[in-house]
Amino acid sequence: MSQKKSPRFELRSGNVDALLLALNTADTDALRDDLLSRFESTPDFFSDDVVALDLRRLDGDGAVALDRVIETLTTLNARAIGVVARAAQRDWAGGFGLPLLDSQSRRGGRDESPKAESEPAEAAATPGQTLAEPPADGIAEANGTANGASADIAEIMAAATAAAGPRAIPTLMIDKPLRSGQQIYAQGDVVILDLVSYGAEVIAEGNIHIYAPLRGRALAGVKGNPDARIFCTCLEPELISIAGIYRTAEQTLPAEVLGKSAQVRLANEKLILEPLRMK
Repeated sequence: MSQKKSPRFELRSGNVDALLLALNTADTDALRDDLLSRFESTPDFFSDDVVALDLRRLDGDGAVALDRVIETLTTLNARAIGVVARAAQRDWAGGFGLPLLDSQSRRGGRDESPKAESEPAEAAATPGQTLAEPPADGIAEANGTANGASADIAEIMAAATAAAGPRAIPTLMIDKPLRSGQQIYAQGDVVILDLVSYGAEVIAEGNIHIYAPLRGRALAGVKGNPDARIFCTCLEPELISIAGIYRTAEQTLPAEVLGKSAQVRLANEKLILEPLRMK
């Protein structure tokens, strides 16, 4: 077979943005009830997000009916793409038509599950925002996408890989509204000058500045930067996250920041929401 490079396709390594759903219980009926009660009323929350099932928190190594979990995710407009499991779980976990995946923490270690700020015991019922690791350190340029389905993160990573050496990362500027299903990824800071709608997602390795209502999801410091912050002139988010610590719309925001100018920062692995003094 000829080894000549084909102009019609390109095969390369890359990372994919995905949610990690950590299961704390083998009771799939109870898990289904929790997931539906939490997210069924917000059908655009997942917006065709892809989800990996993390089994490492489960007690023991007995088989679990993952087909029920996969079915529930489909009902919620999410798609299961793989399973993260301990060695002893792999034989049965691989029997549900999903590939076995390896997960690496953004903070540099393996087997670290996502954390929900103020809800550590309920992480199994809430898809933690543990993304597949973005491009490696020393990236030369900030890249962004805003397409109608899901962002082509592979293209971003390929451009980063081709960079010759470290340079200053420019701030990504977005001056158009982000609609449901659109996603932005910035390797540094990102500034958005228009509405972030329900179902839209902003992801940045640095800070996020939104000079308009934030109604979708904003994830800052996604490579584990605890000093990243989110700034917004109208805070009404579906989800906010800094360095993997997140808070969803299920937890009502304090009156002093809900719908108002605010900043979100991280202190002792807890999200702090503070009003922004605009005068």
